[in-house]
Amino acid sequence: MNKVIMSSQIRKRVNKKITKAIHDFNLIEDGDRVLIATSGGKDSSVLLMELAARLGKFGPKCELAAIHIQSDFADKAPREFLQRMAEEYPQVPFYFKDVAVEARLKEGRKLNCYWCSTQRRTELIKFASENNFNKIALGHHMDDIVETLLMNMLYKGEFSGMPPMVPYEKYPCSIIRPLCYCEESEIIAYAEDADIRKFTCTCEFSKASHRKTIREEIKSLTKGSSTLKANLFESMRNIRMDYLL
Repeated sequence: MNKVIMSSQIRKRVNKKITKAIHDFNLIEDGDRVLIATSGGKDSSVLLMELAARLGKFGPKCELAAIHIQSDFADKAPREFLQRMAEEYPQVPFYFKDVAVEARLKEGRKLNCYWCSTQRRTELIKFASENNFNKIALGHHMDDIVETLLMNMLYKGEFSGMPPMVPYEKYPCSIIRPLCYCEESEIIAYAEDADIRKFTCTCEFSKASHRKTIREEIKSLTKGSSTLKANLFESMRNIRMDYLL
């Protein structure tokens, strides 16, 4: 197939799925102030590109901004990449915040994904609240959501996941996930087509996590079927309470 056609198809597919997610779950509405959490990875970078492209053209009339939270142990390369992204999308204000994730560890404790995520999420919510953002957009895609569902069932004994929108009770903002209908393979293809894959990063700590194990189990269960993966996602809103404990 012609490379130009393939390029157009993947971008249109991701764009269409984001539009559907925004519509189905009312993720972004007129008057919203949306803060995009940008790690420098492929997922949040694609999310940033897509939302920035919509600004002032179509969809809900909202304000966008992006923030990158830099931990004290992480590589600085993503920050440099995002600074170039900020120049490419001047319509989206960028903020950069340094957080001493490792320095906050108590004596005898080791750094892990949960601790790092909790510290960065706390700073993210604090920044959003202090600057009047009512929505925080995260780059979680369908694979992330399905993996979390099964991880919580297996390791926590509860049926819970990462909904497309989660209002915080203690804070005046909500988490939204506009990539919830997109598969990781689609995000990868988009990032490669946009020629940003070589710049994006992946956290080293995630390589030895439960998530990697669950990811392989899902591949085995679904045999690579997008339909079966989507069925796992849909199960979270097709709950038959009369057939549960």
